Amino acid sequence: MRYKLLINGCLGPFLLSILIAATAASHKLIADKKTSTVTYTMYHPLHTWDGVSHDVNCAIMYNDDSKQVESVAVAIKVASFDSKDSNRDSHALEVLDAIRYPNVTFVSQQVVPNADGTLKATGKLTFHGVTKPTVLVCTRKDNGNSLTIDGLFDINMTDFNIEQPSLLGMKADNAIKLKFTASFTR
Repeated sequence: MRYKLLINGCLGPFLLSILIAATAASHKLIADKKTSTVTYTMYHPLHTWDGVSHDVNCAIMYNDDSKQVESVAVAIKVASFDSKDSNRDSHALEVLDAIRYPNVTFVSQQVVPNADGTLKATGKLTFHGVTKPTVLVCTRKDNGNSLTIDGLFDINMTDFNIEQPSLLGMKADNAIKLKFTASFTR
């Protein structure tokens, strides 16, 4: 009994202090909306277009000791994308059922640095009410107190139960190319 008190009285607070110290090195960084963007590119036999969102809600957990990104969460409003054509954007909101599914999200609790300097974020992408496991490979750039994470990836509309838009009887490509930049200050 005496040993139990000694362990609980001395070791318990010691272990708690180690856990607090281990997590104290990690803190949340929020992406700067002025310099962070997500761009989609779509292809149709008659033309190609981009839509850009500057309303990127992104947070990462960053460990000051290891200098590593530990996790990431991103949410973007579907209605925030601007293709410079209001008719096309309105139609996209209809096709994507933006009232029912207003956001695109990506969440990863596993961000691993690769030997080539890139980051591999394994997580879940939710789009149009469908959640799929997704791996994003990102490029990390450090400049003083600034950290920028860039990447490219493709998604297929049909994987997310989205019907490909068509114009003059021709469908757009199934693939949507996505490019992102998230900028943080440490």
